[in-house]
Amino acid sequence: MVLPLFVRSGKGERRPISSMPGHYQYSVDQLSKVAREAEAAGLPAVILFGIPDKKDAKASGAYASAGIVQAATREIKDAAPDLLVVTDLCFCEYMDHGHCGVLKGQAIDNDATLALAAKTAASQANAGADIIAPSGMMDGQVAAIRSALDAGGFGGTPILAYAAKYASAFYGPFREAAESPPKFGDRSSYQMDPANAREALREVALDVEEGADMVMVKPALAYLDVLAAVKARFGLPTAAYSVSGEFAMIKAASENGWIDERKAALESLVSIKRAGADFILTYYALEAARWLSE
Repeated sequence: MVLPLFVRSGKGERRPISSMPGHYQYSVDQLSKVAREAEAAGLPAVILFGIPDKKDAKASGAYASAGIVQAATREIKDAAPDLLVVTDLCFCEYMDHGHCGVLKGQAIDNDATLALAAKTAASQANAGADIIAPSGMMDGQVAAIRSALDAGGFGGTPILAYAAKYASAFYGPFREAAESPPKFGDRSSYQMDPANAREALREVALDVEEGADMVMVKPALAYLDVLAAVKARFGLPTAAYSVSGEFAMIKAASENGWIDERKAALESLVSIKRAGADFILTYYALEAARWLSE
């Protein structure tokens, strides 16, 4: 299991995320404790999402050498060297318009976004990231990132591609956590149609051809059929992201006394594993690790 962490600037910050009880926006100086806690629970990895002070039309905070994710990576690697750091690579948190790429008018300029993805990957790897995880669903992003990593001397840094990422209603709490809702429209022009399963296999195939070392299906629970098909077809290390809405639904129902939280959370994780996930990104990572160790 991989634990998602939200990181912001400042000192001593631990801001609660109202729609995701038990999760916070942390300032970098708070990450040492969290990293050691994750390591002690037996988690192998965390994935980082950055919340910059300033946003602009070029997502400059994403690839700055002193950017929030870069600083967070260094902090975690110093505190817990054996804990893998996965860096999410997307621009919605860094763009002033909230979309995942460079805009041309009100449309995404896919190719202009690739250049920024390449710069960001190199910056994240240079900061010590163990795995780069592009999530923007831009065509050609894996190839651009692989080329940049190889050219920068990071040929051994693997890519975890968000290869089948759907335009889902289950991302709502994440947008609060990452402060990343789009200012207009939605992301359906570059994320996938929930009704389309066959396209997922085409998208994954393209990322594999471009050099992805691992692939991901997101969300998890509503797309178990896609997850199973991807694992069966490609056989690569396959991740599933049990997203914020999945976590929030179980939390809310349990807080109202309608379900047994522990049983429901573990049952959902077992179903994702059963469908073919080799590893799961989940907001229940810490709690589930503790439950399973009892």
